Order: sequence, then structure tokens, then C-alpha cells
Amino acid sequence: MAELKTKPTARSVEGFLKAIKDRARQKDCRTLVTVMRQATGARPEMWGPSIVGFGRYHYTYASGREGDWFLAGFSPRKQNLTLYIMSGFAGAEPLLKKLGKHKTGGSCLYLKSLADVDRSALSKLVQRSVTAVRKRYA
Repeated sequence: MAELKTKPTARSVEGFLKAIKDRARQKDCRTLVTVMRQATGARPEMWGPSIVGFGRYHYTYASGREGDWFLAGFSPRKQNLTLYIMSGFAGAEPLLKKLGKHKTGGSCLYLKSLADVDRSALSKLVQRSVTAVRKRYA
């Protein structure tokens, strides 16, 4: 079985955030740190070179593949802020409708800017995911 390439690193989250040149994007990322920290109760840590993750859970699939992953996370990609909503979006349609401008794919929520979304709906979506993942992998 192939080993996961994305793993926690010792890289500084603060250093990563400070290196974001676009000030609006940097501010959005700092807001996401607050939202995800509140939802998980965990400190942020870097996963690979560009993902800020919060908390951890251990998974084992029916195939036998297992590993550790973050409960919630985000990455400031070139085109979008990518938020990792690990529970997926099944049943989250009312929150997504209220959220505002976004796209989804798999467990990823793509946002151009936090100015385009309802922060309350975003916080609830992240909290909903964290609760579901903790319940599933407890």
C-alpha cells in the first residue's frame, strides 16, 4: 500500500500565513484559523507544504488502508481557498444554500473569498463535519 505523502510537518503555521502576499487572502486564512480552532479545539499545524490542519483522527477503510488525517483544514490555493470538510456534504444542503458563493468537490469546499460567504453558515458547516468525523472514527 502506498504511504500518504501529506503528513504533519514541523513548519510554522504563523510563518506560512505571514508569507501570503495578498493581504485579503492572509486575513481570510487567519479567520479560518479561528473558525477551525473553535470547531476542533485543536491548534493548527502544517500538513505538507501548504495545508493548515486542525486535530487528528485515525481511519481504517474496508480495503485495509489506514492512516491519520486532520479533522478540518484549509489551503490558500492560487484560484480559491480550499477548505477540507472531511465528512463531505451529504445532508448539508441547507447550510450550503445559505453559505453563498462556493463550489464543492469530494470533501473540498472552494471559496474565492470569505467576503462572499455567510460566516455563520461556514462555522456551522465546519462544526458539523468535525462532529460527524469524531462520531464516525471514535
